[in-house]
Amino acid sequence: MSCQASIETVFETVRSQGDQGEPASYIPELARVNPDKFGVCLTTIDNRQFCHGDANDRFSIQSITKVLALSLAYKMVGVKIWERIGVEPSGSPFNSLVQLETDNGKPRNPFINAGALVICDFLISHLENPKTDFIAFVRNVADSQDMDYSLKMAESEKSVGYRNIALCYFIKSFGNIKNHPQEVLDFYFLLCSIEMSCKELSKTFLFLANQGRKTSDNTEILNSSQAKRINAIMQTCGFYDESGEFAYEVGLPGKSGVGGGIIAIHPNKYSIAVWSPRLNQKGNSYRGMKFLELFTTETASSIF
Repeated sequence: MSCQASIETVFETVRSQGDQGEPASYIPELARVNPDKFGVCLTTIDNRQFCHGDANDRFSIQSITKVLALSLAYKMVGVKIWERIGVEPSGSPFNSLVQLETDNGKPRNPFINAGALVICDFLISHLENPKTDFIAFVRNVADSQDMDYSLKMAESEKSVGYRNIALCYFIKSFGNIKNHPQEVLDFYFLLCSIEMSCKELSKTFLFLANQGRKTSDNTEILNSSQAKRINAIMQTCGFYDESGEFAYEVGLPGKSGVGGGIIAIHPNKYSIAVWSPRLNQKGNSYRGMKFLELFTTETASSIF
């Protein structure tokens, strides 16, 4: 069966089974998204694309952007980044404060909210114009100049972001946030507001399937060692306290966002993006998880 046929078959199977869960209604702007949207796009390292459903509709990628933020910070800072952030699965919800107390303000990994806030702090310290420079980095990786933040989404998140505010100030109390917490928080909310379609998302993340290099012009985004390590952290930490389940069921490095998006990487083969806004109890896309589980089984394309 061809890749396109496999995608369409699995897509229709998942859609016919109905949807469960609810959108992330605690963020007012996300509550306004049509919960029945469902799209998928796979991009191979030789730049072929296979899409189905609402693959061209842009949505808020939310925590998926944490991978891009980590990539830029890792590229700029190098291994010193791990002095302030761990690489272990948290086993806790993405916005938990509990472990920060016992770990003296050092987040377990860069994909929980606490870790992403520290990454934002790194970027603010090392970029001349953080907001402008970061979106320029994303546009370069994506080969798309019209990709942008959603100010409406960022403000919506900020209006209810009490837990993230608490996290940032709590980390600051341990000395692991160097800049003013409000500056870090504003940057964090803006990063999470970036909008992409499945088609754009799968193309953007292709560098992690290609040993850190863009497939369009072979530009190095990360060296192969850094790309390997980010894929490893995605495998173990990309889905918060459901990361083990994703590794078990899907078998690919990946990252989710509460906007309903999921990106997954098959090193040396492809990058695949799925979007469906209804989330399961762990905060990951219900249909997205089901689609990727069935797709890697149907195509025998797990890394294991």
